[in-house]
Amino acid sequence: MSAHSEEAPELIEDLLIEAAPTLLVAGADAAGQRLDQWLAAALGPDMSRSRVQMLIRQGAVVIDGKPVAETKRKMRAGENVSVAMPEPEPAQPQGENIALDVLYEDDELIVINKPAGLVVHPGAGNWTGTLVNALIHHCGDSLSGIGGVRRPGIVHRLDKETSGVMVVAKTDRAHKALSEAFADHGLTGDLERAYLALVWGIPQRPTGTIDAPLGRASDRVRRAVVPEGRDDARHAVTRFAVQERFGEGQREFAAASLVECRLETGRTHQIRVHMAHIGHPVIGDPDYGLAFRTKANRLPEPLKRQVEAFSRQALHAWLLAFRHPTTHLTMRFEAPLPGDMEELVGGFRKL
Repeated sequence: MSAHSEEAPELIEDLLIEAAPTLLVAGADAAGQRLDQWLAAALGPDMSRSRVQMLIRQGAVVIDGKPVAETKRKMRAGENVSVAMPEPEPAQPQGENIALDVLYEDDELIVINKPAGLVVHPGAGNWTGTLVNALIHHCGDSLSGIGGVRRPGIVHRLDKETSGVMVVAKTDRAHKALSEAFADHGLTGDLERAYLALVWGIPQRPTGTIDAPLGRASDRVRRAVVPEGRDDARHAVTRFAVQERFGEGQREFAAASLVECRLETGRTHQIRVHMAHIGHPVIGDPDYGLAFRTKANRLPEPLKRQVEAFSRQALHAWLLAFRHPTTHLTMRFEAPLPGDMEELVGGFRKL
């Protein structure tokens, strides 16, 4: 996300901390001014124009009840502007003795199998108990400092409720090399990533490519497929291949599929949004699959109860391969489906 599998620029958005919004009303002198210029002046000398532009792009600025993302938008007199102002950032994260599933470690990097429920780095509502806190405790001062005090060593990211393989840099040299590989998304052959997703329904084709730009939805967290010409549209491509089909031909049951997804780009929530866009949302997805929750009612027991009790998106990063920054050898790591997801897939296999 992401130098991450989900985009470098979008990493910044997590720095925004929810706080009571600042409310402003545009006077007659605001008419015709650029939003970023007017807002920088209205918020006072402590708020730089570049910081204002960042807030706008993060969706923290709402005009007359609608989020705006275009910094050059022209103001009109009488508009009501709400800005979610960031609170002061807390002190540097502290190490915490949180268990890590370490797949590999040397002086340059560490590879871990992240469990679902673990936030990668400190942010709004999660200042402790994150992977970064665990890494600081485990690695001490050896983590790369390029990512800053809040993201030491982090070169890519998985959503909180997505499990799977992650690599973290322990030196600045490794951080630079790995970040470049993730930014390139494997186009030069130095990076390979694959995810397994349990989705509703069975895609018409066994393989396919979803090429659809992503932008902000109605809030600053969720994403949606948007027109290419929109100001916040970001190129996004996902390739998928159906691995297993469940309940095929049994009309009384809700069919499902186990799908492998590979990213050609890395945008926030990319797999989750793209699979929902083609009508096959990830099972358990609280943001993009709620409309399909009632499909569980068509399942036999005990599978119906299993699906209803599954409280996260059924998405797992099972494969990560990359070139080591110093040995230049290709390293490949796999993580089997975690227990909760394996049980859910097992329940569907009985169909």
